Amino acid sequence: MNRFAFLVPAALLMTAIGAAAAETPPAPPLDFIDTSFENASPLWYEFAADGTVAINLIYDQERLSPNRAAGHFHFRIQAEKGRKLTLDFKNLENVWNGKPGSVAKEVKQVVISQDGKNWNAVPTESPEIGRVRVTLEMPGTSLFVARAEPYRVSDLNRFLAEIQASPLVKVETIGKTVQGRDLEIIRVGNDDGPNHVFIRARAHPWEPVGNWVVEGLVRRLLKGDAEAQKCLALYNVCILPMANKDGVERGGTRFNLGGWDLNRKWDKPADPKLAPENAALERWLEGEIKAGRRPTFAMDLHNDGNGMLHISRPDIPDIDAYLARMELFEKSLREHTWFTVGSTKPSFHNPGTLGEGWFSRFGIDAVILEFNCNYIEKLREPAMGKHWITFGEGLAKTFEAYFAAK
Repeated sequence: MNRFAFLVPAALLMTAIGAAAAETPPAPPLDFIDTSFENASPLWYEFAADGTVAINLIYDQERLSPNRAAGHFHFRIQAEKGRKLTLDFKNLENVWNGKPGSVAKEVKQVVISQDGKNWNAVPTESPEIGRVRVTLEMPGTSLFVARAEPYRVSDLNRFLAEIQASPLVKVETIGKTVQGRDLEIIRVGNDDGPNHVFIRARAHPWEPVGNWVVEGLVRRLLKGDAEAQKCLALYNVCILPMANKDGVERGGTRFNLGGWDLNRKWDKPADPKLAPENAALERWLEGEIKAGRRPTFAMDLHNDGNGMLHISRPDIPDIDAYLARMELFEKSLREHTWFTVGSTKPSFHNPGTLGEGWFSRFGIDAVILEFNCNYIEKLREPAMGKHWITFGEGLAKTFEAYFAAK
């Protein structure tokens, strides 16, 4: 056989090389997505043929349950300045109470920031049911993207250090999280006041609104003017500002690191091993009741894509009197804040939540206040941290009006 029989002619060889070059994939649309920082969400990403970046969120899982949750995202894009990027968010098919349901319909905006401090809202698109996309242009070589304006453990530490100088404030540690982080109660005002308000925020780690509201409320009460003095003559406030610190630090969505939903199972004593955060709060509450400081009113702060005042209706003898008080509270909210979203229907019943559990077990008037993290109807503006702070400031007057009218 001729030893040159299998040599490829030069023309054919050059054609093959050209074809291979034509098939070389284009440069990726971005350099890297960084999730190495505080509160960043666990995720992985890939590039579609058209250059779209698929953001694959990673679910939290509930213990001994098919329930799972994803919806928090917070990451930093590194890419060329001026580059236009389309992000397609994946894995939004949550499972709750054993039933699947996509959270995609609630994601109406993302927020972006070059420095992680100053944020702006950008609307999302939904090209089909269950999908969320957003198109961004890089203002520099680095851009933070988040579901809602973040509030991190370091932000809370800064706030606590700032307010502890006030003689009206006491900060006490009541226990620790699964990973050993301190759980603080902020006390504002006179322990011997006629009414005692309790507020919890951040039971679900992706929901930062409660922390902004708490800042607004505390700052308003510490102003020292006549209105603040009038408020503190009627009530004091105890606040658990960040119930799920581990989840906030690690960028989780719903559950604590023991796979526990901290806004469930309040109809019975908490498991100190799997839910030490709830067990610590329960011990604190029992101590307050024993000391004659049973909360007059308790509120658990949350956020989602809709917003609602959740008033539960357990089957107990004095339910009508409770509902009358909650109607008065809702009226006060509407008068002194930008609240407009309304409350749950007369048939609403949500056993296991703090709102119903504290009412049923401890005889405490309790509600859950859910904020719309996308839009504020009364203000006609995208929801941002500054608006939630304003709400907290108005909440001070809301409690004053409520207790004065009771």
